[in-house]
Amino acid sequence: MEFNLKTGLRGEITEQVRENNTARRFGSGSIDVYATPAMIGLMEKAALSAVDPLLPEGFATVGIDLAVQHLAATPLGMTVKAKAELTELDGRRLVFRVEAADEVEKIGEGQHQRFIIQVDKFLEKSARKGAKRE
Repeated sequence: MEFNLKTGLRGEITEQVRENNTARRFGSGSIDVYATPAMIGLMEKAALSAVDPLLPEGFATVGIDLAVQHLAATPLGMTVKAKAELTELDGRRLVFRVEAADEVEKIGEGQHQRFIIQVDKFLEKSARKGAKRE
């Protein structure tokens, strides 16, 4: 199946640093600053927002690889913005350049890969896997 995607597509999303997305809350540290897992999630959401709305009904993307650096801490109350740009298409595999910045500086950067899936087949496979544990 052909998908109407092209390199250069961009997504952007923001969130404020609150107690629920700090390193202390995520268990990824003991300090109340923006958590690395929260930054990664925001980067994934930015990539998802760039392409998922353009896919045919019944299709979505799932994250398959992420290589990022968390460069700087962001304190409570600041806003973080993540951006993603689709840089490569390889069949159903999508490669994004991702970065995050707070109101003062870049706080993270890297590469993220997503894969286009057919939702019903993906969920069937997941359900079969879940049934094996019973």
